[in-house]
Amino acid sequence: MRKRLVILGGGESGVGTALLGRAKGYEVFVSDKGIIKENYKQVLIHNEIEWEEGKHSNERILTADLVMKSPGIPSKVDIVTRILEAQIPVISEIEFASRYTEATIIGITGSNGKTTTATLTHHLLKQDLNVGLAGNIGYSFAKLVLEQNYKNYVLEISSFQLDDIIDFRPRIAVITNITPDHLDRYDYQFENYIASKFKIAMNQTADDYLIYDADDDVIVTHLKHHPVASKLLPFSLTRPIENGAYFKNNNIIITIDNQNIIMPTTNLTLEGNHNIKNAMAASTVAHLLKIRKQTIRESLENFQGVEHRLEHVLKINKVQYINDSKATNVNATYYALESMDAPTVWIVGGLDKGNNYKELYPFINEKVKAIICLGIDNDKIMEAFGGMVDIMVETQFMSEAVKIAYKIAEAGDNVLLSPACASFDLFENYEDRGRQFKEAVRNL
Repeated sequence: MRKRLVILGGGESGVGTALLGRAKGYEVFVSDKGIIKENYKQVLIHNEIEWEEGKHSNERILTADLVMKSPGIPSKVDIVTRILEAQIPVISEIEFASRYTEATIIGITGSNGKTTTATLTHHLLKQDLNVGLAGNIGYSFAKLVLEQNYKNYVLEISSFQLDDIIDFRPRIAVITNITPDHLDRYDYQFENYIASKFKIAMNQTADDYLIYDADDDVIVTHLKHHPVASKLLPFSLTRPIENGAYFKNNNIIITIDNQNIIMPTTNLTLEGNHNIKNAMAASTVAHLLKIRKQTIRESLENFQGVEHRLEHVLKINKVQYINDSKATNVNATYYALESMDAPTVWIVGGLDKGNNYKELYPFINEKVKAIICLGIDNDKIMEAFGGMVDIMVETQFMSEAVKIAYKIAEAGDNVLLSPACASFDLFENYEDRGRQFKEAVRNL
């Protein structure tokens, strides 16, 4: 009898897994408690894959031999609890897809910078290698394994995806940084979130590599108490690194097994210290995989960045409008404000994930001239920054937020959307929020 694969969630990862599962001989059933988007529904219908929406039917789910749970579904929801009680294995899409490829996997995680680092790494590798980009970005890993069969994959991986791995093992793992985020999914215990991120190295051996930020005390402390089997390649902005990468005199210096390359950063299109770190991580991966120095240098200099991450939208009346909608936590906004080189009108707010805004105080005093709160509940932000700026305004509409910013900003200023919060109170997701910002700016 064919094994039964049940998939919870009919989004990108769910449908990708359904297609791969069907191709590998599983009897597949997709269940989504919400409404499945029309484009995904059509794929399921076209491929004659059974599905349901608006509910989870116990009788159709608890007959599974294996369950793939989409990353957005918490482990504590009723249906997942029942599946686990029935002793049915629950895995993530990256776990499932990795079982059907012999490719070299570069797995990139972190609280911030993982999208930029993954996209940049793919950009550095694609000229010389057969490489796909997937995971928490773009197409699902499962879909690419089925349709493209790349020899190498760069995967952006969230903690939610790592929570449900068993044997998943990247040849090269990258941890960009770890700061408090998504704590509502981890019993408000930072340690649980840290442990989730480190699962990326859980199955690595002495033949594998872990690239990480040596300036991040959380990572360094965890490694001290929980050593990993893989070879360590740290990177640092502040001190020389014997085996790994560091920054000195505007150069990235990478040393692996006594072989070193030097990359100038003066022509980098990406701005800010955090992006030098992202470039160090990506360049270390490229050097490990024997990409030519010339290719790395040229690719670093022509990389255009990621949509919704410090994206320069337009300059109107000498005011620069910047879309950083992907900044869904305080640490990401920290980097954005740090990189501002002009007085800034800051648009902030959304669904608070237990944020502590105090670390932003130095930048508010130094760089922010006005705050526009964009959210249903702005009390915490008003409380945190009340009295620190002369102008503080509340709104629940992006178009209005941009119009207010337009009135406040003067020639030479920046208008920065960097919410430090999730988007789900007013928007579909951070992409929707960013696109609405850009549309509002273009309509000025």
